[in-house]
Amino acid sequence: MTSMYDEPKSSEVKLTPYPHSERGQQYGRAQDPVAYLLSTEQRARERQVAYETVKLLRKKVIQCYREAGVNHYDDCKEHTERYYKVVVQNDVGQVHPKWENEAKHDGW
Repeated sequence: MTSMYDEPKSSEVKLTPYPHSERGQQYGRAQDPVAYLLSTEQRARERQVAYETVKLLRKKVIQCYREAGVNHYDDCKEHTERYYKVVVQNDVGQVHPKWENEAKHDGW
């Protein structure tokens, strides 16, 4: 039998902030270009994971609403609360590093 009838599996891994390398100046070259590019790529991956998490939670809410019908207020409360908690977080729950200079934080 295929695994398409199994319950979807999800990871409960808690991510830790990644090491971050800042640029030396606003428009200048980074002090460590390789570390800067790696941290930029990691930030992009973290952002994409956060967006995909929101999409999955939204799909669960929609599916629950369709299955529950008029009883969706009672039956889908857990799904909607989980979705709401993620959506209202700053940057949709994306993991951020500890910034050396908060003024350089560009908001994503």
